[in-house]
Amino acid sequence: MSIQIKKINDFVAGEKIEGFFLIKSVECKTANANGKKYLDFLLGDSTGEISAKLWEVTGETENAFKDNKIIKTRGTVVSWQGALQFKIEKLRNVEPSDNVKIEDYVQTAPFESQYMFGEINKFIDNMQNEDIRNIVAYLFESSKEKLMYYPAAKKHHHSIRGGLLYHIMTMLNMAEKLSSIYTFLNKDLLYAGVILHDLAKIKEMDSNELGIVSDYTIEGTLLGHITQGVKDVEVVGEEFKADRQIIILLQHMILSHHYEPEYGSPVKPMIPEAEMLHYLDIIDARMYDMKRVTMETPKGEFSERLWSLENRRVYNHCIEKKE
Repeated sequence: MSIQIKKINDFVAGEKIEGFFLIKSVECKTANANGKKYLDFLLGDSTGEISAKLWEVTGETENAFKDNKIIKTRGTVVSWQGALQFKIEKLRNVEPSDNVKIEDYVQTAPFESQYMFGEINKFIDNMQNEDIRNIVAYLFESSKEKLMYYPAAKKHHHSIRGGLLYHIMTMLNMAEKLSSIYTFLNKDLLYAGVILHDLAKIKEMDSNELGIVSDYTIEGTLLGHITQGVKDVEVVGEEFKADRQIIILLQHMILSHHYEPEYGSPVKPMIPEAEMLHYLDIIDARMYDMKRVTMETPKGEFSERLWSLENRRVYNHCIEKKE
């Protein structure tokens, strides 16, 4: 069997692959069947990610590999429970002579961050309500440095470099189109909710400039981005001496966007803009995950179960899209 050099998105079951990949996570586990230790990896490159296993673990290799590092590896792509998996046969950490740049192995939003930031600012500049515009503009601009690279999540939807900006921009584009149908919606309030609903994730998660989240912050773990976002609106709204009802409505948009108490929302939406925000968020998150897993699943087969889709499997049908 010939050895091929391929990106993860192009892997096919049965192929023998060699290449450089980013360790997104690695954990030493014990197999139930035989009690032997193995390394459970999540490997990534600029096109996607794949679960990988090293079944033969020695004392030397058990702690030799760390998260967010590049390895050179050789192995075979196999199919396991409807998903592709990489069986590692040989691996090592990168060496200076390999001339590998970690930036080339990180998944990134399909648009440049500066461009997305500018597109979102256009929505802010066109807001008619001065109080809403002032609050949103201040919070968005003050978050610019981290927004250039922050993902929208540690795992699951938009967990890529620039993913938070991409999530916001896509939702704004959807909101604009749906506002032309549901014309009774207040666009300023809806757009503000889209921009602010996840903005405090830059305080909730600890991400490096590659968009890789190492962990949640203490504040993020104890409070969460919803509470942090509500607090930020309160502080900035008071500084601008904004109308009290405007502050409360923006806070309600953030508080209710997860809809259910078990997902972090103490109240459900009580205004139409908040209801729309929730479903825009759901649509964008689920379409992102469905697109990702479809690209990773062979035609005519089902994916593995996805926690983010309530443990559903996704079927990759064979009907071609006509341009």
